[in-house]
Amino acid sequence: MTLLRTLAFAPVVLLLAAPAALAQVANADLHTITTAVPVLTLSPDARGAALGDAGVATSPDANAAYYNPGKLGFENYKYAFSPSYSPWLRNITDDMSLSNLGGYAKINDRSTIAASLLYFDLGQIDYRTNNNLPNGSFNPKEYAVTISYGQKLSENFGVGITARYVRSNLVGNYSGNDAKPGSAFAADLGAYYTKDATIGTGVYNLSFGATLSNLGNKLTYADATNPSFLPTQLRLGTAITRELDAYNKITLVFDATKLLVPSPYYEDPYVAANSAAVNQINVERQQQGIVGAIFSSFHDAPGGFKGEMQEINLHGGLEYWYDNKIAARVGYFYENPHTGNRQYLSFGLGARLSVFGVDGTYIVPNDRSNPLAQTIRVSLHFNLNKLADAFDEKGAGGTQGTLPN
Repeated sequence: MTLLRTLAFAPVVLLLAAPAALAQVANADLHTITTAVPVLTLSPDARGAALGDAGVATSPDANAAYYNPGKLGFENYKYAFSPSYSPWLRNITDDMSLSNLGGYAKINDRSTIAASLLYFDLGQIDYRTNNNLPNGSFNPKEYAVTISYGQKLSENFGVGITARYVRSNLVGNYSGNDAKPGSAFAADLGAYYTKDATIGTGVYNLSFGATLSNLGNKLTYADATNPSFLPTQLRLGTAITRELDAYNKITLVFDATKLLVPSPYYEDPYVAANSAAVNQINVERQQQGIVGAIFSSFHDAPGGFKGEMQEINLHGGLEYWYDNKIAARVGYFYENPHTGNRQYLSFGLGARLSVFGVDGTYIVPNDRSNPLAQTIRVSLHFNLNKLADAFDEKGAGGTQGTLPN
C-alpha cells in the first residue's frame, strides 16, 4: 500500500515541488518544504497570477479575500463575483485544472462579507497491483470553501477574517486501501492600510497589507500519528500607484511570503550518516503543535539565518491601466533554488466594460522543461451597483479609487 499511496500523493507534490524534483540529481542541497493541500498557496485569479502571485496590498476586487480579507471594507461595488479557470500542468497531463468562484456583498459603507469556492481537479489515477495488473482508477480532487468578513475601521485602515473548510481526497476507496480523505478547518487574518500621499510633485497612493493564512488543524490521510500541516503562510506586501494623468496610471506591487511550518531536517554532520536519527528529528518536527510550529519555523531551517532567508518567496509585478478600462500586467515569482526553484515570468491583459470584465494570464518559467510552462489562467468579473463615492469615471481622487475592480 505504501507504493499506491505514494503514487496517489505524487500529483500534489508535483504541484509545487516539480522543479526541485527535476533538479534533484544535479543539486543535492535541496530543502523543499511540503505540506498538505499546497494548492491553497496558489493565486486563484488571473490578475494576481499576472503580478507574480502578489496581491496582499493591491486594490480590492471580487477575489480580494484570498489575498487579504482586510481589503474587503474598501470594495467599490455593492456586489461583485468572479469565476476563474486554469488548465494545470499542461506539459505533463491534459486532465488537471484549477477553478475558483469568488464574490462579495457590501453590508454597509464599512463592512463586506465575501465567499469563495476553490476546486482543484488532479486528473485520473490508474492503480496497479504488485503484479502490474489494473486495480481500478480514481479522480483525486481537493476543494476549499471560505467565508470572509472585512471591516473598514477608518478611512485608511481595515481588518478582516476568513473561515475555511478544506477537503482533500487523493486516493478514493478500493479494496485494501488504508488511506482516507482528509479535511481541516482554517482561518486567515488580514490587515490593510491605504493612503494618498504627495511625493515631490507627484500624487501617489500607498498601500500596505499583511496576512496570516491557513491557521488550522493538521490534515490526516492515513496515519493519525503523523498528520500533515496545512500551508500556514505569512504574507507582507505593498502597492504604490501613480496617476500619470487623467487617463493613465501605473502600480508597482511587491509581496514576500514564508511558510510557517517546520523545515525538513537534512544535514547536521553529526547525524547525517544515521538515517534513523534524521527520520526521528523530522517526525518530532511534524508532531509539533500549530503554535509551536509557527514559532519554530523562524529558526529551524538548514543553514540557520541564511536558510531562513532562502525560504522566503518573492512576488513582484507592474500593472498599467488606461482610462480604468484596459490593463496590462507583468510579474515575476522567485523561489530560491535550494527550496524548490520555482521561478517564472507572468504576463497578463485585462479589460473592464460597464459591469463586465475579463483578465488573462500566461506564465513563462525560467526553464522550458518546467511543468508550469504554457500555463494560462482566465478570470471573468461581474461588478454590480457601483458606489457613488468610490471614484469618478477617470479614477481621480479618493484612496478607494486607485484602481478599478
